[in-house]
Amino acid sequence: MPRSADDDPDIEAFLEMLAAERGAARNTIAAYGTDLARLSAFLAGRRLRPVDAGLEDLRRWLADAATAGLGRATAARRLSCLRQFYGFLLEEGRRGDDPTLRLASPQRGRPLPKTLGEDEVAELLAAAGALPGPEGLRMTALMEVLYATGLRVSELVGLPFPHHDGEPRILRVIGKGAKERIVPLGEPALAAIEAYLPVRGIFLAQAPRRGSRFLFPSRAAEGHLTRQRFGQLLKAAATEAGIAAERVSPHVLRHAFATHLLSHGADLRAVQQMLGHADISTTQIYTHVLQARMQTLVNEHHPLARAGS
Repeated sequence: MPRSADDDPDIEAFLEMLAAERGAARNTIAAYGTDLARLSAFLAGRRLRPVDAGLEDLRRWLADAATAGLGRATAARRLSCLRQFYGFLLEEGRRGDDPTLRLASPQRGRPLPKTLGEDEVAELLAAAGALPGPEGLRMTALMEVLYATGLRVSELVGLPFPHHDGEPRILRVIGKGAKERIVPLGEPALAAIEAYLPVRGIFLAQAPRRGSRFLFPSRAAEGHLTRQRFGQLLKAAATEAGIAAERVSPHVLRHAFATHLLSHGADLRAVQQMLGHADISTTQIYTHVLQARMQTLVNEHHPLARAGS
């Protein structure tokens, strides 16, 4: 058990300052008090008080805490606590230096990409298909192509017309760095494009002259549907499908494409090429999404997991 913060007058004075002068929240003061009590107990084994600790002592404590499996958020909070505590001691004249100035911040883990389940994507597509007339045909084509290829939204709305070079099942995409890649189209996406093409002229008639170059022309100055407008239409489809609009964006559908492909056994290198990632480590983040989902499934449905809850 950590020693109480009340055992050290410097810690007690620091916590009182947080409450009285900075108006820190009660939970923050309690967390900092626990952190400093643990530090005090660690230093006691070295015959030191917190006020006497050096840079290497603090590094060792943070390293010991890291090996104990603390999360990154907790590690970041402990470092913040140390910096504020030793800054306080310096201001109060209790120390002549601040050893935390040379402590490195912990690296933050890359957040897992947000995605949707396969059933949710199906509901989105159904909502798009329910839109009347040309708007429904265009929206279905946009969403089917995006989900079938994982294109970036700028690549999707800027697709050329015609979208292929002699082979309608193949998209030739100019991605980041003007790099060209080839992405195959599945049957649903191909059928959606073919259903949309007869009404493309309606949107082309509203577009400036440059619109003839694009598969999805519009009245926008660019000549094609804008990223912002497609994002708005996608959120409207989400609302119709009963999915929270804030969970849905073109990039989320790109994530869904990659995650669902990998969950069905697709090769990681193939997914990397289709997404246009220069480094496979970028694509590997989707394997972590799958691992997190599998862990959730085990926790929620495995009988031994339920028995232990």
